[in-house]
Amino acid sequence: MTTDNRHIVCPACGAVNRVQSGREAQATCGKCREKIFEPHPLELVGPTFDRHVRKSGVPLLVDFYSPTCGPCLMMGPEFAEAAQALFPAVRLAKVDTSAEQAIAAGFRIQAVPTLILLRDGREVARQSGAMNANDIARWTRQHL
Repeated sequence: MTTDNRHIVCPACGAVNRVQSGREAQATCGKCREKIFEPHPLELVGPTFDRHVRKSGVPLLVDFYSPTCGPCLMMGPEFAEAAQALFPAVRLAKVDTSAEQAIAAGFRIQAVPTLILLRDGREVARQSGAMNANDIARWTRQHL
């Protein structure tokens, strides 16, 4: 009998945890005992972004946004709703392009909002422009 395990990075301490598939919602970090996966977007910065991209076995959907962008602000609640719809198949994260310019430059972000779906550290798909929760979930599932 084999079990499928996925590596999931703890958003609280950054530890990489091995979690049995189907148990993501109940899993707690072996290091800090915090929940490691919840159905809401994470705000990622510098080293935490890199760790989630490189070490996680869960696809990562990133919303590159600016806090001064009207469409970005309108899409924020829709992105949070999409996190619930895609949980636990996909982890959603947000990156503030004005604060994290190096990350934005590394991904050649030219417009916000831009969604990038990452799997195993590589870009799978990209979409610019505001979307509603249903469209975000549909687009993501289409590219998994």
